[in-house]
Amino acid sequence: MASVYVIIVTFNAINWVEQCFSSLRSSSHPVRIIVVDNGSNDGTQEYIKKNFPEAEFVQAPENLGFGKANNLGIEIAYKKGADFFYLMNQDAWLFENSLEKLLEIYKNHPQKEEIGVLSPMHLDGSEQKLDVHFERYLARYTEFNRFLSDVFTNSQKAFYEINFINAAHWLLPKSTIEKIGGFNPYFFQGAEDYDYVNRVKYFGKKILICAESKVVHDTVQSFHKEEPKNKEELLVQTRLSMRMQRETRYLDPHFNFNVKREKIEFYSNILKLSLKGKFDEAKFYKQQYKYFASKFEEIAKAREISKSGNHSYLNI
Repeated sequence: MASVYVIIVTFNAINWVEQCFSSLRSSSHPVRIIVVDNGSNDGTQEYIKKNFPEAEFVQAPENLGFGKANNLGIEIAYKKGADFFYLMNQDAWLFENSLEKLLEIYKNHPQKEEIGVLSPMHLDGSEQKLDVHFERYLARYTEFNRFLSDVFTNSQKAFYEINFINAAHWLLPKSTIEKIGGFNPYFFQGAEDYDYVNRVKYFGKKILICAESKVVHDTVQSFHKEEPKNKEELLVQTRLSMRMQRETRYLDPHFNFNVKREKIEFYSNILKLSLKGKFDEAKFYKQQYKYFASKFEEIAKAREISKSGNHSYLNI
């Protein structure tokens, strides 16, 4: 039987711990659990140790962020002989046959080496509707996989390719870990999964969703982590998102990254916006340039590591 290690990074997870870990106990395919806690102060650690002693608990020395904490769990699981690594958010849970259905897809797939990430269908906390984020990812790719058409005509396939799925529920084969590696520690939290998916695709692997496997991700059903209180706050969130999108693009192995060209682009935008009298936007680009000027060297080094194809960012 395939050895599956579930890796959960926790930070003040007390509201979800019971549901999350109880669902793992009920899985029809047995799992081993590794918890990496990022410094909870709400009793999460004590609750897990007392009520779920089967979980291997690791207390991070500090808040490592999502990616580095997952990397720590992946390293432990790999050294213990994991065949599959199931990354699951703390605010998530499985149904009894969720994992079994995913493993069936892998077992029956004619070209296993193509599989980079295998994901179930994400429901929201009500367990009645799709998670809005997951639904958006589906919608962006249905032009190619025709998933909605198949559902409408009752001709649904066992699995579909998709261009992105967030890391709330990821099943990673050992071959993915050995080739792609772990999360890029450049990101503390926010774009690690986008970066990982870019790297998966760079090495010719695919992201698949299993239409018959359902799970829950009890996240806020909004495209903002916190609803902005006013226009100013919305602008701040939007600009932070723009910066992260630029970082993700720079770190994408497919992107032709050239520091000189990027500097020229910044200068050009600042000049054009200033001439148009859009001084607030010009100021924003000046701030962005200052930020990235200090990051270009780090980005260049990370790109080389990501393209190595040798379990990047992991000590295994």
